[in-house]
Amino acid sequence: MTDQPLLVADSLRLNFGETKALDDASLHIWPGEIVALMGPSGSGKSTLLHCLAGILQPESGRVSYDGRDLTAMSDSERSALRRGEFGFVFQFGQLVPELTCVENVALPLRLSGAGRREAHRTATDWLERLEVGDVGAKRPGQVSGGQGQRVAVARALVSRPRVVFADEPTGALDSLNGELVMKLFIAAARDTGAAVVLVTHEARVAAYSDREAVVRDGRVREQEYAR
Repeated sequence: MTDQPLLVADSLRLNFGETKALDDASLHIWPGEIVALMGPSGSGKSTLLHCLAGILQPESGRVSYDGRDLTAMSDSERSALRRGEFGFVFQFGQLVPELTCVENVALPLRLSGAGRREAHRTATDWLERLEVGDVGAKRPGQVSGGQGQRVAVARALVSRPRVVFADEPTGALDSLNGELVMKLFIAAARDTGAAVVLVTHEARVAAYSDREAVVRDGRVREQEYAR
């Protein structure tokens, strides 16, 4: 690991009405590190992930990415960061149903200005890497849940982001498909050098991480780096 963390949450606080979602939450993510955010439902795991990704703004505290203050950026600056340097995998994939699978994977590249042929060639390579090369011409509604989630992983990694945020990426899958998705996802992330922030409540999913950070009542307890 390098001497400096890539992504830092420092003393984040955020309330939803009367509910404390984050209460002095702090976390450090290092380049290339896989960190699992663990904790019971409603503990603040997903809220912390959304603040780290610049989707939610904390009421106080600071998020810094690669030395830059994410919380001080404009909406357009944060959006550009999410397009170019962040990748996302959600529980239900959130693929665009009107697009084919290869078009879904190519979408981040197209939004960044890549030509159609180049974007589709790169997207096809990623589908093959995630062992779903045969579904490129199909739409999301025509593939299985496990296949769709591997397409979502390919979309998250296609632009080679520096950080991938994964919120319960296997929560909608059976154990067999979940294990396959995690195996391929983490192997591909390590190959590209991406850091991964992984929200899960499942020990078997957290086992793919380098370390765990336990979120409870909006606070974070970081464990030591395991390697």
